[in-house]
Formats: sequence, C-alpha cells, structure tokens
Amino acid sequence: MGRIPTITFDRGTLLLHPPPRGKGWIDFAAWDERVEKFRVRAIDYRPLIEALKAEGTEFIDEAKGFGPLELVPSFEMPPYQHQEEALTAWKQAGRWGVVVLPTAAGKTYLAQLAMQATPRTTLIVVPTLDLMHQWYAHLAAAFPDVEVGLLGGGSRDKSPILVATYDSAAIHAEALGNRYASIVFDECHHLPTDFNRAIAEYSIAPYRLGLTATPERSDGKHADLTQLIGPEVYRKTAEDLAGGALAEHEIVQIKVKLSKLERDRYNHLIKTRNQFLEQSHISLGSLQGWQHFVQASARSPAGRRAMLAHREAKEIALGTDGKMRILADLLAQHSPERILIFTADNATVYRISQDFLIPALTHQTPVKERHEILTRFKEGIYKTIIASHVLNEGVDVPDARVAILLSGTGSTREYIQRLGRILRKGTQKNKRAILYEVVAEDTAEEGTSQRRRGLAKTTPQTPKTGPETPGSKPQPLKLLPGSSQPIPAPTPIYGVGKASRKKVAERASEWGEKQRKSSEHSEEVSSQDYPENEFPKNTSESDEGSDNYPR
Repeated sequence: MGRIPTITFDRGTLLLHPPPRGKGWIDFAAWDERVEKFRVRAIDYRPLIEALKAEGTEFIDEAKGFGPLELVPSFEMPPYQHQEEALTAWKQAGRWGVVVLPTAAGKTYLAQLAMQATPRTTLIVVPTLDLMHQWYAHLAAAFPDVEVGLLGGGSRDKSPILVATYDSAAIHAEALGNRYASIVFDECHHLPTDFNRAIAEYSIAPYRLGLTATPERSDGKHADLTQLIGPEVYRKTAEDLAGGALAEHEIVQIKVKLSKLERDRYNHLIKTRNQFLEQSHISLGSLQGWQHFVQASARSPAGRRAMLAHREAKEIALGTDGKMRILADLLAQHSPERILIFTADNATVYRISQDFLIPALTHQTPVKERHEILTRFKEGIYKTIIASHVLNEGVDVPDARVAILLSGTGSTREYIQRLGRILRKGTQKNKRAILYEVVAEDTAEEGTSQRRRGLAKTTPQTPKTGPETPGSKPQPLKLLPGSSQPIPAPTPIYGVGKASRKKVAERASEWGEKQRKSSEHSEEVSSQDYPENEFPKNTSESDEGSDNYPR
C-alpha cells in the first residue's frame, strides 16, 4: 500500500506529495523539479480538495492553519431587505462572490452577518488606515469575546480576526495565506492590481466576500475579481434603496457661464491645444491618447505650450468666478445645515477655505487636525467643510444632507462615493438629500460630467458657439447599471446545493447543531447544514435545500 498523499502550505503555494490516484487533481498541479513535488496555487486549495473528495481519494491536509470561532455578537440589528438578499445570494454562490452596494448601504454590517453565518478565522482587507480603524472599532464592539487585531500602521498582530490594509496584507501574503478561512475584501476594486492581487492568489481561504459600490475599473481588471473573489452575486443602486435603507435624494445640475474675459482666454487656450493635437495626430478620447499627449508634450516647445494651455483652460473651468458666486448663494440658501463641498484640486479648496472661512481637508491635512475637523463637524460646531479627494473613500464622514460638487474627475466611482456621503439616513426622519453639481457651461467640464454620471462617453470638447437650449433641465441620474431585482445566483460551486431559507443572522446557540426541526413553512435548514468534515461532500439530490459550509 502506497503512502497517503499530503497537502502542505509553502509560502503562498501548496505542495502535493506523493501524487494521488485519479485524475481530478491534475488540472490544478504543476511539477516542480526544485523540490520534486507537485505544486498547486494556493487559490486553488478549495477546488483541489473538492476534486480529491469527489473521486474518493484519501489524503492528509496539513495546509490549513485556520479553524472555527465562537462568534457571539454583542449586538444585532434587524437587517435591511437588501442585506438579507445579499447574504442569501452570497451563500447560494458557495460563500464566494462580490456584493455591489452603494455607499452608506450597510456593507460593514453585511460583512458582520456573513462572519456570523460562517464562524471561522477571518481576514478583513481595507484600502486605508482610517477604514482599518473603523472596521476594528466595529468588530471589537460586535465580538468582544474574540481577539481582533490590526496589520498596518505600525501594528502586526496575529489574531483570529485581523483587519489589514491592502498594502500590509500584500507584503505579508505568504505568511497570511493559510491562517484564515474567510477573507472580506472591502472596496474590492483595489484588489486586481499587480501588487494587491497576491493577497487573494497566495491565500487558501475557501470563503471570500468582496464589497464595493463600483467594481468597474478603467483598466478592465475588474474582470479578474471573478477569479480572485468570485462572481458578482448581488447588486443594488442608490436609486433602488432610496426611501428605504438610504435617504431619498435629488441631483441638481447648475450650469455656470464663463465671463467674457474667461471665455476669450479659454477659447484661445483650447485652440492652441487642439492645433497641436491635430498636427500630432493625437486624440484624447482614450487613456492611451492622453499618454501620447503627455509624451509628446515633453518632446518639443510646441508640445509644452499645448500642455500648459490645456492645464490653464482646465483651471479656468474648475475655478471660474461664477462658481464662487453660486457657492455663496447655496451656502446662504441652506444655512445652517451641514454641507459638504467637493472640488477636484487643492488650489480651489484653499481658495474657498480662505474666502469663506471654511475648514479644509486635503491630503496635506495632518491626521489629528483632520480628526478634529470631522469631530467638530459632527458636533455641529462646523456647519460646512470642503475637501478635494480625501473624503471620497475610507473616511467616516458625519451625517449631512447637502453636498456641493464644484468640480471633479470623470470617474463614476468618485461620483458615487461623493453622493453616498449624504445618503445615510442618520437620525433625520423623511430625510431628502441634495447634491448640487456645478458645471462650467460650454467647456470640457460638460463632457467630464457626462462621463462620471455614465450618460455618455465623450471626448474633451472644443468650445461651442451655439446658445444654450432654453428650459433644459437635468434628468434624474442612474448611478449604476442594473435593475432593482437581485442578480440571480450563479451555478453553485464547491458542492453547495440550492440555498435554504435560513435566517440571516443565526443565533449563537444554533451554531454547530447537527439536527434541526424543519417543515415546509419553516425558515430553518436541514440536518446537513453543518457537516462534521472541513469540506462538504458533493451534494446529491437529497442534499438540495441544505446550506452546507465546511466546518
């Protein structure tokens, strides 16, 4: 009788030796002459185990360094319907997939529910230190009996629940790879980079949850999320949740005319730029075209002049005096409500901060000062704050009802994140949020506005000569594609059958129970819900309706 095949973890990969009988494992393995053993990607751990079990192959699993946890929440809130639906869809997909929800829709609490439904050692990965501390505070309060640690910002804990930044998790990916059964990727659109993707690829975690408001990336790498985390299993837009989990909202676009002096200067600058682009056969309709423009601007005096003209024209559109007058009017109109002001550049932030005596937040603002400003804004001492990009993501912004977007990029993600800052319902009853989008008319800003709202893909505009259409009004915006109905769950993987109608947040007393009462009208699950083995056997027809996950 031959030796039993053994699976071991080796610095972000798996070693399989001696080779098992059967053929199911071959698709995952490659021969490594250096160690004379078969090597398997860590991310293929679960399908490898499933393949071996499907063929009845006996093996020894020495790879996993994770185990079960007793997660008794100190507080539970009734989940919103979309949270219940998202959790169910994630379970149907084998606890492996991406959930797309707008900012302020309760993604953190959804992750808590997922952790309670899958009580295992868990790694939570976030993009910023601010988010890391926010997650830590939430999880430490939710699970006081379990050690919650940090990885990043000077902390290097080794705990059953670990909150890490993407940078730190990627650096330590080889060491973390077999310690955690579950990984939660917050703002998971950050994962598919050449550096960050190692977190997913070097991990054997059989359960993965991706959370984001905007998974789409300009480089197209969002397609890799299916391989790294799993398929998109659920999606809701801000419009879908308005009036329920999120506040009702309206978006008001205000077009500002340039002064005659600004218009003449703007037209001259755009003409200078466009003449160079035409002579150089460069189109700015794509990222590649912009890269060619940057390269060409460094090769000749004419190119340098064209780039300077482009930047000055942009500055005129972003900071026209007309916008300052509109801002003053809006501030007076909504005083003394809390107001958030967003711009695309720091220069405008500091200009407005000085002219209107408004606290400013940029990447240059020290951490302690930023914390103090946000605290005073929350307490109502400061009624208005202005920021460039630091409030887009990873900062817990106090509740506000009004946001003024004076300028921004063409990024849909940035636009949704800024709108999300005023959609949290907070303590206000019947809250109706307002986002004012102030755009310089007949400038490239109009095209930028269309791109970030997903209305059209346009190239930078040349100055228009026609008059404005009288009576034109902005239409309600669809922030993300998709319907209000949940996306059907994909075909179950890893031996998980149809989803049961299990309650969203299981009671602690029910974890680990082998037998449960059930009936046609019960929301309980079958007796196969929590199998003894770490990985469930392939489900048969009799297993349909169970909610298997490995113990």
